[in-house]
Amino acid sequence: MGFTGNEEALMTYNPQGLMVEINMSNNTHYLDTIMDYCPDPNKLIGCHNFYPHTYSGLTVDHFCACTDNFRKHGLRTAAFVTSQAPDTFGPRPIATDGLPTLEMHRHLPLHLQVEHFISMGTIDDVIISNCYPSDEELAILKDLPRNLVCFDVELIDTLPEVERSIVLDELHFNRGDVSANFLRSTQSRVKYKGHEFKVLNAPATIRRGDVVIESSEYGHYAGELQIALADMENSGKSSVVGHVPEIEHFLLDTIRPWQKFRFREVR
Repeated sequence: MGFTGNEEALMTYNPQGLMVEINMSNNTHYLDTIMDYCPDPNKLIGCHNFYPHTYSGLTVDHFCACTDNFRKHGLRTAAFVTSQAPDTFGPRPIATDGLPTLEMHRHLPLHLQVEHFISMGTIDDVIISNCYPSDEELAILKDLPRNLVCFDVELIDTLPEVERSIVLDELHFNRGDVSANFLRSTQSRVKYKGHEFKVLNAPATIRRGDVVIESSEYGHYAGELQIALADMENSGKSSVVGHVPEIEHFLLDTIRPWQKFRFREVR
């Protein structure tokens, strides 16, 4: 339950150079009290709990509020993700239903849990809480960019080379003047100005998660890439060139104005 704040602050000046880690999962003024006693901030770090009991993990809102308490003081943060490999175990006998910090992560693939923390941009250290992650899980994590979200995308067949390059080779970012209907990555329309973008695949309805490239019939929007955040009517000028898998749709809502992202093709 901690001390008075003064003791924790004094601990950070221990002659052994040990780090002092405190619990991040309670939204109280505990940390502010410690900071009032002038600890060495280079020796004070925070870490969220993990939650073995199904349904007992943190909500995203509570997690963010608690994490913000540490970020405002510039302290290093950590949280847990859970492997989905069979026969994993943890430090307690009941730890067979996963050990996530966030309840919504409990049954998600390991790499999507990590991508969620990457997208939030508030957690410095992500810890796999149970033994042992599979070789397949670790291989996917090894290839993940650590500084941005990389969406899986299923592209349509016979996608022209320019459109394919826009999706897979460009560094995308969401425009600062955000829309509620789609993420907009507009630099491709500048880079490929003058290129003829034909209508390739124009279903009557654009669905959430669809990746769109505007055709030349849309004038100066030609070549702009979008990811739909909601279902909407297609004017007939917008080409749906791919789709982000439904399991990743929650990540779409985490992308902030100007936040960068990429795509990784899956089949």
